[in-house]
Amino acid sequence: MEQVTARDGATIVLHSTGTGPGIVVVHGGGVTIDVYRRLAAALADRFSVHLYNRRGRADAPPRAMPYTADQEVDDLAAVLEHTGSGNVIGHSGGGFLALEAALRLPIDRLALYDAAVSIDGSFPSGWLAPARAAARAGDTARSLAITTAGINSQMAAAKLPLGIRTAIIRAFLRTPIGRTMGELLPTTLDEAALILAHDGPATRWAGVRAEVLLACGADGPPYYVHQNEALARALPHARTLTIPRSGHDAINRAHPRTVEPLAAFFAAPVTTERTPHS
Repeated sequence: MEQVTARDGATIVLHSTGTGPGIVVVHGGGVTIDVYRRLAAALADRFSVHLYNRRGRADAPPRAMPYTADQEVDDLAAVLEHTGSGNVIGHSGGGFLALEAALRLPIDRLALYDAAVSIDGSFPSGWLAPARAAARAGDTARSLAITTAGINSQMAAAKLPLGIRTAIIRAFLRTPIGRTMGELLPTTLDEAALILAHDGPATRWAGVRAEVLLACGADGPPYYVHQNEALARALPHARTLTIPRSGHDAINRAHPRTVEPLAAFFAAPVTTERTPHS
């Protein structure tokens, strides 16, 4: 482990593995870097993979409030500078933040998997208010049940009555990953609100000059497919990839059908020049 000094003086703990060109992973909401260690190990024979917990999680410093993307982008900037990396993977809410960062930072290649962006109202929003209300009432299981069904409406479990879903989540909260997601639920809700606050046309990100791989899972929420298509039309150096037999967590599971396209993308020569960022 290494320590990186953030722009505000806080300490970011860097967990690195492997050898070769550097890749920095910006993890999703509701989890820590622990669920990405399998991905890091799968890439470590070809790349140096750098993981760090985003603010408010595990060994990371607290988040600044009110919550904005600025501190997240500043932290990624510090990690990129420390590691000398020009490659970034962003997943889910981390994909939104990585895309925001690519507007401001010298990133060469950006691979996004199920990036949680909202394009002209594409990202579901109706679940957020009731999820926040349940969280304020202290009912974490109900709030998380509303959240998971709202974001993953394509799943059969999302069609179950809320009471049944809440009972299932209550049992899930007794597992290690469930406890983490329950503890981080306020952070997840804040992140969703931030994503929705940045809703707009795909051309909002047209200034991203990095080469971008817009990946999603064929078995995940279908809105990611449409969002990626819209982004690919707006970004100057982007292409889409829909990975079969893969859901939202496929990047964590690190099956070769997910890992190998990422490895090929990052191994290819960079064909665009970095654009100076202020």
